[in-house]
This record gives sequence, C-alpha cells and structure tokens, in this order.
Amino acid sequence: MTSPFFFGYGSLVNRATHLYSQAYPAQIKGWRRAWRHVEGREVAFLTAVPDQNSTIDGLIAGVPDGDWSALDAREVWYQRDIAKDVSHTLTSTPHIEIYHAPEALHRHATAPHPVLLSYIDVVVQGYLSEFGENGVARFFETTDGWDAPIKNDRNTPIYPRHQKLSRYQKKLVDLHLNRVCAKRI
Repeated sequence: MTSPFFFGYGSLVNRATHLYSQAYPAQIKGWRRAWRHVEGREVAFLTAVPDQNSTIDGLIAGVPDGDWSALDAREVWYQRDIAKDVSHTLTSTPHIEIYHAPEALHRHATAPHPVLLSYIDVVVQGYLSEFGENGVARFFETTDGWDAPIKNDRNTPIYPRHQKLSRYQKKLVDLHLNRVCAKRI
C-alpha cells in the first residue's frame, strides 16, 4: 500500500518549509485560495474555499508511513478532506487529502489580524520555484482577499517558516501586490 498524499497550495508549495521529499507539482479543480482569519489566531492565513469554476496549482506530497500527526499539528486550524479532481504526473492514483478552514469558522482578514508579508514572500517563492513567473501570476489570480491589510514584516519576519528572498523575488512579490492594489500597514 502506498502512502497517502496531501495537496498543499500555500507555504507547503515552498519545499524549504517542510521535509516532505516525495512531492510533485499538481493542480486541483473546484477550489480557490483565500486570505482568512480564524478565532484564536493572531494573523490571517491561506485557506482553500470551494469554487467549481477554479483550478489552483500546488504540490502533492506523500505523508510518511501514512502518519498524519505531524502534518495535522502544522495545519491545526484546518480540517482535512478527501481531494478530488487532482491532476499530477504520478502514474499511480494515490489517496490525496486537502486541508482547509471550515467555512463557518473563518472571516476576512482585518487590521488586528493582517496577512503577513513574510508569509506571502514564502508562498510566492515556492510558486516561482515550482511553476515559474506564470505560476506566480496564477497564484495571485486564483487567490481572494487581496483587499486584506498586509503587515510589512519583511525586515523582521514574524512568519515562523520565513525564508530569505533574493532581490528579484522581492520585486516580483511587490509587483503583484501592486497589481492587486494590496494595502500594506
């Protein structure tokens, strides 16, 4: 029996944020990303929201020995469901699950609960590495909530899995944030 897989669509696309070595580019139909906040968490984060007219890029990664406990701890604010309509390059058809915040529990981000720029940086760095500049553009196009306040913590990152970005990567993030008229606080 093969290990189950999860579909990552945010920071998990950045391979530097995890040790899941069995990871492959993939797409899932029927979902969009959204910046949201849940009670008990100080900052907003990405979640997947159902949208039958959308397809998002991401990575599928094998869960070692089928032990979900480490991943469940990392994704504590999410529920895990079976992922359907996933395209990938594997010749097998693995069992795949996706994490998302329950709709009844998440709200739009606010100034007291902003999106962290260091989090956006990590996600965009991952999309650039996996899907190139076009993948970064698709990330911004298939993510809602860009009207959320964005806390500029780039020089003193708050996000626990922050990564060092090149000057080019920072400029790319800033370019797309300007295109979506994001407001920084």
